[in-house]
Amino acid sequence: MGNLDKKIETFVDVFVNQGGYKNVITGLQNTIIIAVLGLLIGIVIGTVIAAVRVVPKKNGIMGVLNWICSVYVGFLRGTPVVVQLLLFYYVMLPILDVKMSSVAVAVCVFGLNSGAYISEMMRAGILSVDPGQMEGGRSVGLSFGTTMMKIVIPQAVKNILPTLGNEFIALIKETSVVSFVGATDLYVAFNYIGSNSYEFMVPYIVMALIYIVLVVIISMLIKLMERSLRKSDKSL
Repeated sequence: MGNLDKKIETFVDVFVNQGGYKNVITGLQNTIIIAVLGLLIGIVIGTVIAAVRVVPKKNGIMGVLNWICSVYVGFLRGTPVVVQLLLFYYVMLPILDVKMSSVAVAVCVFGLNSGAYISEMMRAGILSVDPGQMEGGRSVGLSFGTTMMKIVIPQAVKNILPTLGNEFIALIKETSVVSFVGATDLYVAFNYIGSNSYEFMVPYIVMALIYIVLVVIISMLIKLMERSLRKSDKSL
């Protein structure tokens, strides 16, 4: 126990007295920002791709768009997110001569990556909606796009809400790789504490606990949203 107490004491010294908590706060903020914005971007991209892929292919343009979406989804789902980060940061940005912060790069890459996965979730959600909903919308004079956006997609989102929650949790955990492009996340923050104290056991345990707390909070919020939606369904 004496050895453990010494490890904890060393951790507290670096965390409090040497300002390690500042890196942790920055890392936590970046982790949440990357995950939240990545999910929102992913929902937008995924919804557009899903809509394109379920629209009847009545002309060549839709066929080409469907092919582009298929290639996009195949590439993003077929390569690790860390590879996508490295390609985006060290290959695409220099070629395009564009400068972006490491956090902005992480947001873009996680959004693009999430969009590929959410597109398949959303497509399944759209297909799970009763076809009569689309027919009903068209019968009252709504266009295909309006019916899709105002009637079908809201019901699809409701159907895939638990899966979206799982995607958000996955994004939170996957942010641990953003250090490859120089962004400060929880891993970088606690690794800094470990490097300065020459003791990694306690910092890594605390880091794991923070991730667990984040996941528990997200899970609770998703359950609250599900209950709220069920109540709204019963009231109709």
